[in-house]
Amino acid sequence: MRNLLRLVLLVAALSVMAVVGLPYIDALAFIARAAGMGGTLAQVAEWRAQSFIADPIRQIPTRYGPIDARVYRPASGEPRRAVTLVPGVHMDGIREARLVGMAEDLAASGFTVLTVSTPDLQRFLITPRSTDMIEDAAKWLAKESATSVPPSVDGKIGMLGISFSGGLSIVAAGRPELRDHVSFVMSFGGHGDLPRVLKYLCSGTAPAMPPLGDATRDVAGAEHDTIKPPHDYGVAVVLLGMANRVVPHDQVDALRQGIMTFLAASSLDMVDKEKAKVEFQRARDHAATLPEPSRTFMTHVNDRAVDKLGPVLLPVVEAIQDPAGVAALSPEQAPSPAAPVFLLHGAEDNVIPSVETVLLTNYLRGKTDVHAVLSGLITHAEVDKSAAAIEVWRLVGFWKALMEK
Repeated sequence: MRNLLRLVLLVAALSVMAVVGLPYIDALAFIARAAGMGGTLAQVAEWRAQSFIADPIRQIPTRYGPIDARVYRPASGEPRRAVTLVPGVHMDGIREARLVGMAEDLAASGFTVLTVSTPDLQRFLITPRSTDMIEDAAKWLAKESATSVPPSVDGKIGMLGISFSGGLSIVAAGRPELRDHVSFVMSFGGHGDLPRVLKYLCSGTAPAMPPLGDATRDVAGAEHDTIKPPHDYGVAVVLLGMANRVVPHDQVDALRQGIMTFLAASSLDMVDKEKAKVEFQRARDHAATLPEPSRTFMTHVNDRAVDKLGPVLLPVVEAIQDPAGVAALSPEQAPSPAAPVFLLHGAEDNVIPSVETVLLTNYLRGKTDVHAVLSGLITHAEVDKSAAAIEVWRLVGFWKALMEK
């Protein structure tokens, strides 16, 4: 009898430990899937993974017309929550392999995921129109979702944005018609102030990381303080948006065509080196067809000459005066969301520097609940495979908190 009682107590204790620990296990499983980790972690990821269904790409309405979207959903059971997931500046939009992988990982973790393409971001342009479309897609998911997109019990949705769409998602989540329908918003490698990021891309300088202590008390991993030289991809994106300000009107379209070819090649370079070589050569050939000054600008793009492009673009960026546009593009210039904000950033990001997450955390403090992590396990909006245990634990805590919202 005594042994039976001990067995019952042991089973009860193990059951309690399993229930308490499962949120952490689920977060760890998600990270293991996202990073492609092997060994025991891969087994944990497989154990906790749910079967999911990826619906065909469809279109959903926005104020500017329909846009591409796709639903990923658990094959059975009640989903944790429905969320939007928006890609960053990338030509493939919701077809981009890393975004598809993240949507699948979230669906395997129990979320219903609506991935949304914004045409301007697919053309490497960061515009207020994209923020509007993110807002419209989130409202559609929250209020008008079809039966294939089960609503959450409380009628609220989560919002996730990658790279520049992270900052845009935060802006959208704070707008009056949406803010009461959002349970959380997450920015993965995103920005707090767009003009500040553009200046970094043109100059290589960013605000210093605030000293450890009160200024960074809410940012796990803020001991990272490396500011790397800006990535040539980011500088090319700046030139694309500013082309009409640096070359004659009749040269703008041709210069932008060349820059987009280069950016498309840069995207391809991550998945198909041979096709990327062909596209890079097309960009170089295109430069030879351009008149001056477009030819020089395009040559700098092809040569990845950040040191030559940046100084020309910096005064153009600094001269922009568009308060309405900046407010639509910068969380620090717009009303804050009522929902908790989750900020995740690679410590050595050189497209959007990680100090953006620290400064945005400081701005949001006292306005809403904010969770922020800088991690050496992350490059620009992508999880790497190896890092110190402390980095993994920080990510586990971050995702566990997000999954409970």
